[in-house]
Amino acid sequence: MNPEKIQYTAKLRAMHEDVSSRTRRSFLAASAVGGTFLILLAAASHAQTVRTADARAFVTSPLPEKQRAPIQDDSIRPFHINVPEEQLVDLRQRLAATRWPDRETVNDESQGIRLAEIRELLDYWGNGYNWRNGEAKLNALPEFVTTIDGVDIQFIHLRSREPNALPLILTHGWPGSPLEFLKVIGPLTDPVTYGARAQDAFDVVIPAIPGYGFSGKPTDLGWNPERVARAWDMLMKRLGYTRYVSQGGDHGSVISDALARQAPPGLLGIHLTMPATIPANLVKGINSGDPAPTGLTDPERRAYNALSIFFGRNAAYGAMMVTRTQTIGYSLTDSPSGLAAFTYEKIAEWSDSDCHPERVIGRDEILDDITLYWLTDTGASSSRFYWENNNNNFSATTQKTNQIKVPVAITVFPHEIYRAPESWSRQAYPSLYYFHEVTKGGHFAAWEQPELFSEELRAAFRSLR
Repeated sequence: MNPEKIQYTAKLRAMHEDVSSRTRRSFLAASAVGGTFLILLAAASHAQTVRTADARAFVTSPLPEKQRAPIQDDSIRPFHINVPEEQLVDLRQRLAATRWPDRETVNDESQGIRLAEIRELLDYWGNGYNWRNGEAKLNALPEFVTTIDGVDIQFIHLRSREPNALPLILTHGWPGSPLEFLKVIGPLTDPVTYGARAQDAFDVVIPAIPGYGFSGKPTDLGWNPERVARAWDMLMKRLGYTRYVSQGGDHGSVISDALARQAPPGLLGIHLTMPATIPANLVKGINSGDPAPTGLTDPERRAYNALSIFFGRNAAYGAMMVTRTQTIGYSLTDSPSGLAAFTYEKIAEWSDSDCHPERVIGRDEILDDITLYWLTDTGASSSRFYWENNNNNFSATTQKTNQIKVPVAITVFPHEIYRAPESWSRQAYPSLYYFHEVTKGGHFAAWEQPELFSEELRAAFRSLR
């Protein structure tokens, strides 16, 4: 079947639009407190989808038995999360039985996340945190699953009430998840309520990358950025969209780059928060830790030094996942303390929070994300995306950015892994039409600064509507 002609059945479309309408009303009734957009948990009863036998399988194992053979199924099915209580009991028991290492021998984070800090987080995880609140937030949204290229893709899809809303697919990274985008759904789909213009509205699609969250775990090789990008285009066409835009950070930037290189019909443009801009002549020096060469501008020198530090001292996690995915998977799968330390360190390091991400994201939201990895048993499968990719995601040459012809927009958040200089960005992306540096925010832009992130997407895509 031609994916451009795949449509919902009339019954499913009516159900989806009803769910979207009810969920949108819950956003209209939501409170905005300190820039954090709160979803009314009571909306879960309105947005609850049909429970099926497969729903439990998605929780106990994101790879149901039916997925072990290729499936020809273009349907879009409702999805609902209901984690068995015994899994939560098991998690708390494991946390209580944690065997702790001895304390670090320094008074900073140079040896990794400090013992006292991670012990405090895990004590709250086991004794104060409630996964059911996060589960209810997700179930308050229209959630669906569809099978593409033999793998189940789980996604959130919310249509704006504005008639000319621009379809937008948002892609997360590691150690993030679709949870990164929950606070921007309201501002993007219902801009008027948040003080913006109706004509800047978006329909929002938020999928989980295969191997992440409640999407299926690939069992064959080749689920690299290019293959995910093709799946994303098929997803958008399957939802009935003939024109759309793509946004991403971290893996999402790499996947958006791949999508832009493929330039499928209907892709109007992409927006990146972690672009690949390192010039070819600087890659070797950065990787080797060489001093910055003469002749660089101040922004270029800052970017060079930040990347040199990253590759020299802070990228061991990536090297492990690129080269020994299965080995690190045992720790991430068997030990909640190991999973939490491995992922929380990066959330702390990459957020604009002075290594205290709770200040900008919130402790419960961080634990929602870590718990999602634990309950879906995706520590190893999510790491395989690094193994499949195995590229320098910051190198313009490696990412073949000069092949991108569709319009490209870039927003630079100040505490990103590196601040892409405008000079490098324009050299890397010949079709760059929007470049803006903002004053706050880090690697998890939508999670940390939802209002600012939403403003940037409205501005970046305004001319492509």
